[in-house]
Amino acid sequence: MSAIPRPSRSHRLVTATPIRVSFEFFPPKTPEMDVALWDAVTRLAPLDPDFVSVTYGAGGSTRERTHTTVARIVRETGLRPAAHLTCVGATKAEVDAVVGDYWAAGVRHIVALRGDPQGGAGSPYEAHPDGYGSSADLVRSIRNAGAFEVTVSAYPEKHPESPSLDADIDVLAAKVDAGATRAITQFFFDNEIYLRYVDKVRARGIDIPIIPGIVPVQNFKQTASFAARTGASVPQWLADRFEGLDGDPATRRLIAAAVAAEQVFDLVDHGVRDFHFYTMNKADLVYAICHLLGLRPKLEQVAA
Repeated sequence: MSAIPRPSRSHRLVTATPIRVSFEFFPPKTPEMDVALWDAVTRLAPLDPDFVSVTYGAGGSTRERTHTTVARIVRETGLRPAAHLTCVGATKAEVDAVVGDYWAAGVRHIVALRGDPQGGAGSPYEAHPDGYGSSADLVRSIRNAGAFEVTVSAYPEKHPESPSLDADIDVLAAKVDAGATRAITQFFFDNEIYLRYVDKVRARGIDIPIIPGIVPVQNFKQTASFAARTGASVPQWLADRFEGLDGDPATRRLIAAAVAAEQVFDLVDHGVRDFHFYTMNKADLVYAICHLLGLRPKLEQVAA
């Protein structure tokens, strides 16, 4: 009896263009969270990511935590950090000072975001009377301040405040005209949504990389709640995968790894070679997915 041929995914990893990844972290609020963050950084650093980003929120304490985290990454690792920066609730002078501090710390890559309304999701955005009015204005200022690489956000299902997807792409075009060099998408679970979005962006003449943002589902209920606030759809099939697992974290992790692996392999089949992972400061799932993508540790990237 002849052997039954088995399907192979190996062709997905044989490419002249290597797979590149980047990782997003958030600054810790407590000593315990600081330990968890650096455990994640140390675990993922040997995979030699293209860059790692650190999120940034409104308020002086959050900004200071972001700067401290980014500066430590510069000092103690071989990683290339990208610092998030928003213009919400701040004057132009305050924002410009943060940009100058990043430059002095050795940061040459900024993720420029308008920021959420100070009143919370669903409330209208109001620019500071002495601040930057939009993310495009922020991008232009950063580019004028120095030789920064500037990454911006993109929304395959449109930003919650945008009246339409076309209007949202107009906003992306304005950010590109202002000097943005790359865009990272809001997370999504239906790859067709991302692929159709990229087609529409390219049809508008926007040619910067549009990197898919991937979120391994650490906790389905929390992810679904966050998706509802950000306008990202959650397919029923995804809910079905996690049904009945609220009290079974071990199985949830296995399912989460399988779901994320399916998503990234399908994107590889469609020609995608760059991925941005929202790590939630947890490394294991992301590390496993990167391993499946063929990435292997490079010891020189381990934190010093």
